[in-house]
Amino acid sequence: MVSFLDLGSVNRKFRDELVQAATEVIDSGWYLQGERLRAFERSFAEYCDAQHCIGVANGLDALILTIRAWKELGKLKDGDEVIVPANTYIASVLAVTENNLVPILVEPDSKTFNLCPDILCKAITAKTRLLIPVHLYGKIAPMAQIMEIARSNDLLVLEDSAQAHGAVLDGKKAGAWGDASGFSFYPGKNLGALGDAGAVTTNDAELAQTIRALGNYGSHEKYQNLYQGVNSRLDEIQAAMLSVKLKYLDASTQQRREIVNAYLKGICNDAIQLPLQADMDVREYKEHVWHLFVVRSAQRDRLQAHLAAQGIQTNIHYPIPPHKQRAYAGFNKLSLPVTESMHTEVLSLPLSPAMSLQDAQRVIDACNSFVV
Repeated sequence: MVSFLDLGSVNRKFRDELVQAATEVIDSGWYLQGERLRAFERSFAEYCDAQHCIGVANGLDALILTIRAWKELGKLKDGDEVIVPANTYIASVLAVTENNLVPILVEPDSKTFNLCPDILCKAITAKTRLLIPVHLYGKIAPMAQIMEIARSNDLLVLEDSAQAHGAVLDGKKAGAWGDASGFSFYPGKNLGALGDAGAVTTNDAELAQTIRALGNYGSHEKYQNLYQGVNSRLDEIQAAMLSVKLKYLDASTQQRREIVNAYLKGICNDAIQLPLQADMDVREYKEHVWHLFVVRSAQRDRLQAHLAAQGIQTNIHYPIPPHKQRAYAGFNKLSLPVTESMHTEVLSLPLSPAMSLQDAQRVIDACNSFVV
């Protein structure tokens, strides 16, 4: 069997270093808000070419706390509109509604699955205050155009970089484009912790200070509370785990690209549409970090069953778009045909640094043997 994602094998490469790092934390007797967190924050900020990194409990909190901080700083208020791509994972929308703002769901680019500048422009109203471009599957959205649109309309930009650790566009990494960026270190991410973890990167010192306080009970100094905050902190053990794995992130990304290169060259089936098949160039290939390799097929369910019968595990990211979820019943009547079509056709093939080229060939052969 070719596993969709074998996290045991992924982390086994770093096992000795992870065990040593965990042991050092355990023996230190200091488990929160310590030197391991500060060391990781410095390293990840430098990796992203950002001035500040604030560790938080998870990726959703990274988005929620950033928006909340802008509200505390008077840059956002209840009822403001936030433009979000409709095909994103629900967390991007939850962060908006949790802060009593209004998500405006827009169709993505049908080729890249990312926010489309032309569609974005048409969605801006007098109430728009924030844009959340989602770097879906590991490819950065067209941030140069998005930032130009944002600046000309006096809008804030919060990158959702949960799937784009190390992704680059025009020489600039995810996490360095917007006014702030939220990252998830969920175990299955390209840079994954051994539990929940997240972070925010920004070049805004005041925003960074506010987010840090909000995630620490609203406290900037012990027993002094500026805000009605929450408890959302990246703990010492997870920070230590991430510091170990960050050293190998670029090498792991290159391993992903080798598997993807095999897929792009080897899968040849008219019933399967490959990502970026029509417009991918060498530069784009080198900048994409391939968190997921997502194909499309009008016969998605049959394709998934065929691959399963061949011993190939797959996944669907995501079967139901946010506007069709019961949690957002008020949006259920929205008509977003591009998004809805994607969610009925997308299928994620196995992809991880633990895969071999032999594994990739098994996936390729199974895809090519699929008959409509």
